[in-house]
Parts: sequence; C-alpha cells; structure tokens
Amino acid sequence: MSARSSIVDKLVSILSTMDGIIVPTNMYGNVTKRLVFWDEVTDFPHISVVAGPEQREYLPGNFKWATLTVNLKIYVSDEDPVASLEQLLQDIEILIDDNNSIEYATGLVTQDVRLVSIETDEGLLAPYGVGDVSLQILYEVQH
Repeated sequence: MSARSSIVDKLVSILSTMDGIIVPTNMYGNVTKRLVFWDEVTDFPHISVVAGPEQREYLPGNFKWATLTVNLKIYVSDEDPVASLEQLLQDIEILIDDNNSIEYATGLVTQDVRLVSIETDEGLLAPYGVGDVSLQILYEVQH
C-alpha cells in the first residue's frame, strides 16, 4: 500500500474515534476515504477524507520530503447547522492537534500534520451544513 493511501487510512481511523466521549461529537462510524457529495449522504454527521496533490522536495543524499494535501469534506444536518458544523470543526482540530505525528506504517511516522484552511457554507444550505478542511502532511519518502 502506498504512503498516501496509508496516511488517508490512518486519518479515517483517527477521525472515526469521535464517539462523544473524547470530544462532544459522535461520528457513528460515518467517516469514509472516498469523496461523497452532500446529496448522497444519508447518515449525519459525515466526513469524507480524500488525498489531494503532493509536492516533493529533493535533498542531497537521496533524501526526499513529501508534502501531501488531504481534504476533509464535512456534512451535518441539524436545526442549527452552523453551530453543529462549528462544533465538529472544533473537534476535528482537537484530534489533528493531538495526532501531529501519525504512524501510518510500521516504523514510518509523519513529521508534521497541519490544519491549513477551514471553509463552511455559512448556513446557505440549511438544514444542512457543509465544511471543507485542508490538511498538509509532511513525511519522508521511502525508497
């Protein structure tokens, strides 16, 4: 399995731990590693985790860094979707901050996981809420 796929799988696993105990939101297992559009979602809340572009930095000694962009598409349905979405975004930020280094394969760990941007629909689709989170993940490319 590629590093990109392994990192996405691990993020799905981390986000699936939201059970209402560690953070207020319970995902009920509604975290997938494929892009799902809001009209396809039947169980809310829902998070789609999708790998985006990757940039490489080549250094002396055959050392390579990769910066992977991972996009989270977040969907909620609630009487107050803006508040519900804001709570879920806050919970995601807590989990990302707590998992700055992710072991995505035996002995392979990401060096940095950063939340780069957050966007919401600002209530435009009420009673649904849609959010986008962009992460940047730095890891060493293995030969």
